[in-house]
Formats: sequence, C-alpha cells, structure tokens
Amino acid sequence: MVEQLIANLRGFIPEVSLAVTFCVALVAGLIVKKHQQEFISVLALVGTLIAGVFVLIYADQSQTLFSGMIVADPFATYFKVVITLCSIIIILFSQYSSEVQQTVKRMGEYYALLVAMTLGMFLMVGATNLLMMVLAIELTSLTSYILSGYTKEATDSSEASLKYIIYGALSTGLMLYGISILFGLTGATDMFGVNQALAAGPVNAIALLIASILIIAGFGYKISAVPFHFWTPDVYEGAPVTITAFLSVASKAAGFAVMIRFFKVCFIDSNVVGLPAGMWASLQGFEWNNLVAILAVLTMTLGNLVAVWQDNMKRLLAYSSIAHAGYMLMGVVVLSDKGVAAVLIYFAVYLFMNLGAFYCVMLVANKLGSEHIDSYKGLGHRAPLLSTAMVVFFISLAGLPPTAGFIGKLYLFAALLDAQWVWLAVIGALNSVVSLYYYVRVVRNMFLRDPEGSAEPVALPVAQVVILLALVIPTLVLGLYFGPLVDFANASVVMFGLP
Repeated sequence: MVEQLIANLRGFIPEVSLAVTFCVALVAGLIVKKHQQEFISVLALVGTLIAGVFVLIYADQSQTLFSGMIVADPFATYFKVVITLCSIIIILFSQYSSEVQQTVKRMGEYYALLVAMTLGMFLMVGATNLLMMVLAIELTSLTSYILSGYTKEATDSSEASLKYIIYGALSTGLMLYGISILFGLTGATDMFGVNQALAAGPVNAIALLIASILIIAGFGYKISAVPFHFWTPDVYEGAPVTITAFLSVASKAAGFAVMIRFFKVCFIDSNVVGLPAGMWASLQGFEWNNLVAILAVLTMTLGNLVAVWQDNMKRLLAYSSIAHAGYMLMGVVVLSDKGVAAVLIYFAVYLFMNLGAFYCVMLVANKLGSEHIDSYKGLGHRAPLLSTAMVVFFISLAGLPPTAGFIGKLYLFAALLDAQWVWLAVIGALNSVVSLYYYVRVVRNMFLRDPEGSAEPVALPVAQVVILLALVIPTLVLGLYFGPLVDFANASVVMFGLP
C-alpha cells in the first residue's frame, strides 16, 4: 500500500506543489508584514512555475492515480500547460492592476486563492471519477466566487460575487442530480465503469437523456454556454480585470477539458469497426453531440449579437468570450480526434489573444480610470503601442490572418467540414463576420475619433511593455509558424483516458 501511494504521489507532484504553495502563501500572509505583496507574489509565481516544470517533466506518462480517481495523460498535460501559463500571466498582471493594489492588506489571501484555483483546475482536467470531477469543479468554483468579489470597495463587486454563487450552486445541483441518475442506470461513478455498463446492454433512453442534459447544464455553466451564461457579463464586469481574464481562459479551458473527457470516456464506443481513422461512434446510438451542436449555435449567436450593443469593455469581452465558447463547442460536436485537437489548438491561441485584450483594457483603466468604450477615443494617438497591440488582439479574436486566431478557426472549420457538419460551419463563419462589427467599433474610436478631454500621451513603464509584447508576439508568430503547436495538440489527443 505504501509503495502504491508513493507511486501515485510521483505522478501527482504538480498538484502537490500547488497545494504546498497555497499553504505557504496563507501562512506567509499572516507572518510577513514588510513588503508582503512582493514576497507573496514571488512565492506564488515560483510555486506555479515549479508545478509547470513538473508537468513538463512527466509529460510523457500515462497512468491512473489513486484507484482511478485521477489520470495523468497527455490530454491532461496539454491543459495543465495552458492553465499554468495563464496563472503565471495573471500573477504578473496583478502587479500592475490598480484594482488589486488597492487591497494590499489582503495580498496573501489573493495570491493563495489564485494558486488554489489553479490546483482545482489541475484536478478537473485529470478527473476520471464523477465524484472527483464534482469535487474539483467545486474547489475551482469556491475560490473563484471569493476572487470575483475580492475588491469589496467596488460597488458592483459584491453583486457579481453573489450572482456567481447563486448560479454556481444551481448548476452544481443540476449536475449532481444528473450524475445520480447516471449512477442509477450504470451502477458506477468511474467514467470507464459507466462506459462498460452502457456497452454491456441497453438502458432507459429517456433517463439517459435527462441525466445527460442535467450534466451538460453543469458543464455549460463552467464554460459560459447559453442558456447557462447569465452570470458571465455581471461577474466579468464586477470582478477585478485580472480575475475576469483568468476566468475567461483558464476556467473555460478546465471546463472544456473535463467535458470532453466525460463524453469521450463515458459515451464513445471504441469497438465499432469500419469507421475512418480518428472517428468515434456513440454508444447505443445516443447522439449527445446533437445537443452540443444546438448549444454551440445558441452560444456563439447570442454572444456576438449582444456584444454589438455593449459600451463597457469588460462586458463586451464577456460576450465575446461567450461567443468563443460557442466556436470551441463546434469542435466537441465533431466525433473525431481532429475535432478535439482543433479545440486544443484554439485554446492555445485563445490564451494569448484574450489575455492580451484584457491586459490592454486593464492598462487603459489604470491610466484613464474608465472601462467605457468612449474613453478609447483618440487613444491611438495618445498610446500608439498599446492601441496597435489591441488591434492585433481584436483581429486575432475575429479570426483574421495572419494572426493565431485565424489558425484556431481554420482547424475548427476544417474538422467540421471533414465530418460533414457543413451547416454548423456556415453558422460559425457568419458569426465570425458579426464579431468584426463590435471589434471595429473599438478600433474606430482609437484611431478615427478625437480624444475627449485631455490629449496627453499615455506612457507605459518598461515592465508593462514587456508583458504586452510577450502576448502580442505569440499572437502573431502562431499565425505564421504553428506546426509544433498542431503536433503537440494531435499527440495529446491520440492517448487519453487510460482504463
């Protein structure tokens, strides 16, 4: 038993590193008084980096841990890399966020909760047991509830946190009810056990449909899919920009990872012969991907249409984030390795372009004290580097070449067309055209409108410029040289979910 525990811990080192960092950051927040912010931020950064290094060291392993509760495989590794990069960038963002700096007395809690949220997402992407999946989602959710209402001095912060908790509690209840029905049908909470039970013989189709809808509702909440998106605009507006950016990328990535693993492991029949290489088949003819297709259409359409009317930049990017969840759901609809690989590629490019857009919004809010779209008038003349970077991020979010966003959408649409989902690809393309409008609104204000009030140049410190360039350069480079990223994504899909 001791030997087995040691072997399990060896594959669990990244999560252990984050857990230790969380505990040390909490204690340091109580003990350290001088230069607390600098010390704890460096501590959180180093702890997250160490976890990321261990993720890369054990990147080639594929093993189940702790009696099948968690799996360490290339699929989980890919998402852990994305989440680690996002966490590191958010910790760096926090150094220059005026919202976060105003709460300097609670910096120990802030960074400790960031690390705890990262730990929860690590557990989410590797969970292969339904109960472990729920526990990991709850760890992520509870920390995000607190962080979204972290700036209590802001008028809309507490409201955002309260709405987040209410919707989160409802979605968790729906998911647990769905899992209980699925357990009643299969007698298993292990995903592989569920798959074996469904493959062994027919079950009640109506009960399986209800269970799946309830579980999809829980996933929909985590990824901000319509109609489970209502919390997103208010929480994104009320939370600090750093937390908003974190939720829009890392939390969404973890939600997609656990959803893909759940459907792939539970409902895919691996014994079907005659299928093209890389294609999957649903167990018992249960076409859950049709449900996901409907969600994808609703999500990207509503997200883009409502974003057109937004005047607050954080709300605009919130609805943009909802729309991008719809694009990524298109990859889940495709029952193939190519569809999942397209989602993985999209998340890698989404990491840089979406964090970059939020970073620009944060810097403008720091300098001008406003997140309203009108405050961006004339910004292209006052802050040319910042404005140009924002244009690059918006072009990438719209999916135009030669940016990384174009490559992400290219692989998504290619996977759809390869699987004969032509109508869904057409709707996705039309939505991309709609998204151009609200991105161009901001660009027009920056470069084609005269500034309101002061027209003094907006200067950025060197450190902030370095972070900005660190996000702009990958957004451009991955649009031209994306071979290694595609290879990494394809390799991560070939083997995941060891029984």
